[in-house]
Formats: sequence, C-alpha cells, structure tokens
Amino acid sequence: MPQTPTVLLLSGSLRGDSSNEAVLRTAHAIAPEGIRTVRYSGLATLPHFNPDDDTDPLPAPVVELRAAIDAASAVLVCTPEYAGTLPGSFKNLLDWTVGGTEICDKPTAWVNAAAPGRGQGAEATLRTVLVYTGAHIVEAACVRVPVGRDMLGADGLIGDPGVHDRLREVLGTLTAAVGV
Repeated sequence: MPQTPTVLLLSGSLRGDSSNEAVLRTAHAIAPEGIRTVRYSGLATLPHFNPDDDTDPLPAPVVELRAAIDAASAVLVCTPEYAGTLPGSFKNLLDWTVGGTEICDKPTAWVNAAAPGRGQGAEATLRTVLVYTGAHIVEAACVRVPVGRDMLGADGLIGDPGVHDRLREVLGTLTAAVGV
C-alpha cells in the first residue's frame, strides 16, 4: 500500500495572526484526503545560525527542524517579505538547512500571500536559498494567493472557497512531484 505523502508547512512569520500563518492553517485544515500536512512551529526557538555550531551535537531545535524536514515528503513555505527580502528569523531557519541534506531533492514550493505588486523580494531570496540547498522547486506549485485581512475568519482560517481550491491544487501538485 502506498504511503500517504506528508507536506511540511513552514511559515516565515513569527506573528500568530499573520496572513502567512492563516494560509498554512487553512492548507492544513482543508488538505485533500490522502495528503497529510504537518505545521512546523519551532521558528522562534531556533538559535542564531553560526557555522561553528553546525556540528554534532546540533542544538536541539535544529535537530527537530531537520528531523521534520527529513520526515516530510514535501515542503510548502509561506513567508512574508520584510525590507525587500525574507524576514531574518526565516532566513535563519533556512541557514540551518544548508549544512544538512534533508531538503536536498525534496519537492518544495511556496505560496506568496502578499498583495499584488509585493513579495517578489522574498520570493527571489527564497528561490536562491532553496536552489543552494538542493531543494527540488516544483514551479507549478509556487503560486500567488493574495490574502487580505478581511478574508480571515474569527477561527484564523481563510473562508474563501477560491483560496481553498487554490491551496488544494498546490498541495496536489506538490505531492504529485514526490518520488519523481
């Protein structure tokens, strides 16, 4: 029997009520049957990256991050743009993936939730780092799904059926690349 693909959901935001978090919470809530999603929540616990510390024994939060990536079949990122690039905390997370091989060849994509005309700097930096780590970027699953504050429900989820459809497509496209 084939194993159910698992998509690790990585948020680049530390804000609990960010639109990026809402995208990933919604993707988790509406994931199609046959696709398992896991939300990574350790961004704030990661130590500042220092190449001197990228040796065994690794700091516990880094071990947890790398284990989560390793256990996943694919990775989906949703990150804000800050000052024209990735937020420092998320770049720090990505820096901790460079010394490992867990993300190498792993199907990876992102959802850009920024308003039209925004977020290209974060996308460009994300692409650069993911290429450097050897991640397999699934271009067809890298999409823009602008999310306005008015789209968020009291439950922190996006209620728009069009967004739900788009996120299901992203998850399906990303998991279709597993094992390719």
